[in-house]
Amino acid sequence: MNLDLLDILQKHFSHSAFRGQQETIIRRVLSKQHALVIMPTGMGKSLCYQIPALAQEGLTIVISPLIALMKDQVDGLRAKGIEAAYINSSLSRNEREQRQAAVAAGKYRLLYVTPERFRKTEFVELIAKRCVDLLAVDEAHCISTWGHDFRPDYTRLREFRKILGNPTTIALTATATPEVQEDIIAQLGLTRAQMQIFHEGIARPNLHLAVEEAFGEKRKRDHILKMRSVQSGNGIVYFSLIKSLHAMGELLHSGRVAHLRYHGDLDTGERKRVQNRFMQGEGNLVLATNAFGMGIDKENIRFVLHAETPGSMEAYYQEIGRAGRDNERADCVLLYDEQDLLIQMEFIRWNNPGAAFYERLHNFLREDIEQVNAYGVEGLKEKLHFKNKHDYRLETALGMLDRYGVTEGDLEEKNLIVSGDLPEQLTDENYLNDKLKREQKKLYALVQYVKTESCRKAFIHEYFGLPHEARCGACDRCETP
Repeated sequence: MNLDLLDILQKHFSHSAFRGQQETIIRRVLSKQHALVIMPTGMGKSLCYQIPALAQEGLTIVISPLIALMKDQVDGLRAKGIEAAYINSSLSRNEREQRQAAVAAGKYRLLYVTPERFRKTEFVELIAKRCVDLLAVDEAHCISTWGHDFRPDYTRLREFRKILGNPTTIALTATATPEVQEDIIAQLGLTRAQMQIFHEGIARPNLHLAVEEAFGEKRKRDHILKMRSVQSGNGIVYFSLIKSLHAMGELLHSGRVAHLRYHGDLDTGERKRVQNRFMQGEGNLVLATNAFGMGIDKENIRFVLHAETPGSMEAYYQEIGRAGRDNERADCVLLYDEQDLLIQMEFIRWNNPGAAFYERLHNFLREDIEQVNAYGVEGLKEKLHFKNKHDYRLETALGMLDRYGVTEGDLEEKNLIVSGDLPEQLTDENYLNDKLKREQKKLYALVQYVKTESCRKAFIHEYFGLPHEARCGACDRCETP
C-alpha cells in the first residue's frame, strides 16, 4: 500500500514527522497484521490507530474503558475535521438512536465504545452490518486478569472480534509486565506469532526520580513548598485519600499558597472547571487523587509528587508519566511514610470481597430488590450488618456484579435489577484469593522500589521486563551527569 502517511499526519495532526516506531506500527496495521503497542503516556499511541482509520475506507472501532475521556477524544478529532463519534451510557436514548442510525448509514471513520456496549443486542446487530477494517483496544491492560485495572467485559474481546469479522487488531497500553503482555494476546484469541509486540520502553531521561521520607502532614507540606521553590512551573501532588488532600489543602491555604483541588467527590461541573483551569493556566499547583488523570495531557508539568504511597508500580508509573512531556527536566518525588501503606492495604481489602460476601449480597438482591432500591447503598450496608461505615467492599461488589452483567440499572437511580447468576470467578475462593495476593504483591513491589539501593529506573525497567543500564544518572540513587 503506497500511502503518503506524512501527508495524513501533517494535514490532520499538524506534525511534520513520526515519533519512534509510530510509522512502522501504522504500516504493519495497514498491511492487515496485528500489533500490541506498549508506549509511555503522551508519546502518541492514539496516532497508531487514528492514521490507519483515515487511510482506510471501513470503520475503526475503538474500545476504551474511559467514558469520561471519550468525549474529549472525539471532540478533538472532530475539531480536526475527522468523522468520529462515541456511543456510551452518557447519551440520551434519542442521541444514541441518532448515532446508531448514522453508523447504519455508513458514517464515521472512528467509533468509540466501552466493552460493555457489546452486551446490547441492538448494537451487536448494528455493528455486524458494517465493514470494520480495524479494532483498536485502548488501555489494553484491562484485558488481563493480571493487570492493575481488570475489566471483565474485556475478556470477551475474542467474541467481539468474531462479531466484527475478525478484523486487524491493535492493542495499546502504557504499562504491561511480560505476564500481562502474554495474557492480552491470548485474550484476543491470537498467538504470539500473529501479534508483534512494539515496546517503546519506559525510559524518560528527563524525569528525575527520588524518594524522600516524610512523616506527617507538616513535613510533607515542607517538601511540597521546597519543590515549589525549585520548580516554579505546573505541578501535581497526588493523594490516596480525599481527607488527606483536604488536610494538606488547609495547611497550604493557611500559608497563602495558591492551589487547586481535584477529586472524585466533586460534581462534574467543578471537576471540569478545575481541570480546565489547570490545563489553560501556568504555574498551577493541583492537589489531586488518581481521579486526576484522564485527559491530562499538558506538556510542561514540571513536577509530580506523591504525598501518599500509590498502590502499584503500574499506577505510580502512569502518574509520573504526566510530567515533562515537553522533554524538559521534571521531578518525580515519592514522599514515603510507612503509615501510608495501611491505606493501600485497606484499599486492597475493600477491592477484594470474598466468595461468601458475593453470595450473600446476590441472595439479598434476588430476595428483596424492591427494598434495596428503596433504601440505597447505606440501607443495604445496614441490612448486611456492616459495623464499619468506612468498609467499601459493597461498592466494589456492586461494581463487579454490574461489570459481569449480573445486575442492570443503578442503585442511586433506584432501578437496579438482578439479571443473572454469579459467574464462576466470583464464587471461586481460590481465584479470589489469588487476585488478592497479586494485588498485595504489587504493593510489595512498590515498597521494594522505595527501599532499593540501586538505580530506580533500572528497578522500574526490571519490573516491566525491560533491559536497562546499571545507572541512569537521573535518580537519587545515581550520580547526576
